[in-house]
Amino acid sequence: MPKPRPGDEQSPPEDGGPRGEELPPPGPLPASPPQALSMNELQEITDDISKLTIVHEIVLNSDFKLQAASFSPKSLQNRVKETLHKAFWDSLEEQLSASPPDCTRAIQLLQEMKEALLSLLLPWHNQLRSQIEGALDMELIRQEAEHGALDIHGLTTYILGTMARLCAPIRDEEVRGLQRLTDPAQLLREIFRVLGLMKMDMLNFTIQSLRTHLQDHTIQYERKKFQELLDKLPSSLDCTREWLRKAAAEASASSSQPPPHPAVGGSSAAHSPGAVSSSTTVPSLMSVLNQGYMNLLCWEPGQKEYPETLFMDQARLQDVQVQVNQLTIIAAVLLVTSGMCGSTLCGSPGFVARLKRVTKVLLEGLSCTRYEEALEDISDQVLQEVSRTLSQLGYAAFTTDKCASLKGQIKSIADKGNAVRHVIDQRIRSFLSLFVSPDGQNSQKDFPKGLDPIQEELLEVGHRFGSVIHHNRQVFGPYYLEILKEVLLPEAEPGSDAGMDAF
Repeated sequence: MPKPRPGDEQSPPEDGGPRGEELPPPGPLPASPPQALSMNELQEITDDISKLTIVHEIVLNSDFKLQAASFSPKSLQNRVKETLHKAFWDSLEEQLSASPPDCTRAIQLLQEMKEALLSLLLPWHNQLRSQIEGALDMELIRQEAEHGALDIHGLTTYILGTMARLCAPIRDEEVRGLQRLTDPAQLLREIFRVLGLMKMDMLNFTIQSLRTHLQDHTIQYERKKFQELLDKLPSSLDCTREWLRKAAAEASASSSQPPPHPAVGGSSAAHSPGAVSSSTTVPSLMSVLNQGYMNLLCWEPGQKEYPETLFMDQARLQDVQVQVNQLTIIAAVLLVTSGMCGSTLCGSPGFVARLKRVTKVLLEGLSCTRYEEALEDISDQVLQEVSRTLSQLGYAAFTTDKCASLKGQIKSIADKGNAVRHVIDQRIRSFLSLFVSPDGQNSQKDFPKGLDPIQEELLEVGHRFGSVIHHNRQVFGPYYLEILKEVLLPEAEPGSDAGMDAF
């Protein structure tokens, strides 16, 4: 990261970035048929999505950094890039080795290096800007080259000195290393490479500086950009509608009595495709939306398309889903082992921690479909640890039948219908639902029984899950409100909020 500069402030993007202005609520959400789009329109939509995704990533991912594009070593793109680069640098070396030297390519590089140095300056670096303009006066450099008086060594020495003043501390060693190079072509090549890294450092420094500003305005910005996309692609909420319809049906089926704060004051929904049956209690909007969010943790591979409003968070949420599945298996293994071994063995210092560690390692990177083979190995490792600990404590070893029973119970956890796994899964999801509800994240004093060994990991997953959901609810809440009104109150007047709760 570049060295801190006092008073450094960044202005928001010039492409319609976050401004903090009040936005009108989303208009009607018609399910329009798809329309043919021109290439220019498709390019505009792609650009809008790219901008929206970058802002979203900057705000939600504190580790977000821009990185130089990289290709697989064996890819066609990489071979083409390396071939072109080699041709350029070979040509540079050939030109500088000629007698007299040909400085055509060297001047091109000096021009780009000058532009790179100027791009690293902040608005108030007026004096340094003037120094660079004077020292790297391209017209003068061309005249010197024409008369065979171009001092490449002197110019590169000045460039290296300026780089040392502007670079981030992490680049200090690389810049010092450049000063030891004597071959002009190699020196120009390495200067060009390090300047590229410095430009990337500056971009990431700017992103860090913008993050606080974006966090204050990103809700309005994302909603505005999404509305612009929706205006161009009216069918862009079809998958979101389907996701909420399913959640509404599930929430209605699980409602045995009217909610404490009903979304609809005694009204019942008429029969229509996707609407809630009139014979069931109409759930609150909050309960439906929360049900939809929790359903994301059960998203099966190959299931229908992800909701459009959550597409930017799909990878994050799928990572949470993987962690939840792994924590379920770990907790189930520990619970089964505890039940078989008793409190004396499980109370032995480090015993549970070692079982947890080996189970986690053997599950790392595996999909749910491979849990069965993983649990085979896990059961073997658990039996080894149990035998070792029993021996250390001076207890008799388990009988063959007891070993077989423990191994069989652990292997059976691979079955999704396994009773222990089901109980653990329900407790974990019940706990995570606290992080979905806006007022539920402080209700952690009663940690679910059987989950103590994974408490730290579960809290971390819960906070990650909750931060994504909280941001999504703030950005897309008005759209969810409109869709759920269609689902729960299909006969309500358009734009009417009568009897509807908010979230």
